Amino acid sequence: MPADSDTHPFDRATHLQSSGDGRYTGLPSAEYANFVGPFGGVTAATLMRAALESPQCQGEPVALTVNFAAPVEDAPFEVSARAARSNRSTQHWMMEMTQAGEVVATATAVFARRRETWSAAEASPPTAPAAGEVPALGWFEGLPVWIRNYEIRTVQGGIDLSGVEGDDSVTTLWLRDQPPRPLDFCSLAALSDAFFPRIFVRRQRLTPIGTVTLTTYFHADAGLLVQQGEQLLLATARASRFRDGYFDQVAELWGVDGELLATTHQLVYYRE
Repeated sequence: MPADSDTHPFDRATHLQSSGDGRYTGLPSAEYANFVGPFGGVTAATLMRAALESPQCQGEPVALTVNFAAPVEDAPFEVSARAARSNRSTQHWMMEMTQAGEVVATATAVFARRRETWSAAEASPPTAPAAGEVPALGWFEGLPVWIRNYEIRTVQGGIDLSGVEGDDSVTTLWLRDQPPRPLDFCSLAALSDAFFPRIFVRRQRLTPIGTVTLTTYFHADAGLLVQQGEQLLLATARASRFRDGYFDQVAELWGVDGELLATTHQLVYYRE
């Protein structure tokens, strides 16, 4: 997709130019700037896009793991993507992002040819008022620029940076791209990281942090994503433990008709 001014900001931010033989080039987007480097969800989506746009790609994403090795600088980057193995029902991918010859992020992904089988859901969506009953978060001083690209309607566990520590880090919110954009696997990968860091919510103050590793499991197929369209997702996140400079985050993203679209887990470094 051309990265022109008529393209959605997310598609501009994740745009890749093919160099052939599984290699791509790109540029970080100032529209998705974080405290240091770009928003990690956009980096994850960019790495997955490299596999999705490969002529060798088979099936749909079912899992994506991204390891953030170093901050991504505001400079050109290269992405390499190769299918490590292709089986009858699954395909395993390895991706790498480099800048000036140094690795800044690595990723693995599993694609699969889904088939209709017996299905059941054990998780259930959180209780929340309708999205229209919840005010949208406005950007305020102290928040990173990338927040402006998402409509966030917080039901529980927002941040006000008051410094008053809470009892937990649970967040429930309504979420989608801003401006609205039909959901696809790349945007779902980015949305899986579009939560404030759990330590911000628990302690209500900014703390130096950096995601170390992020894994997302895609429970939706392309058909469910089409049904979701531009509608808001209901999402919930929590931490399990803060200890010795690291905490985790466990999150769920729910779509229309109570369909679980993705679950995600990440480990985050923090410094006092």
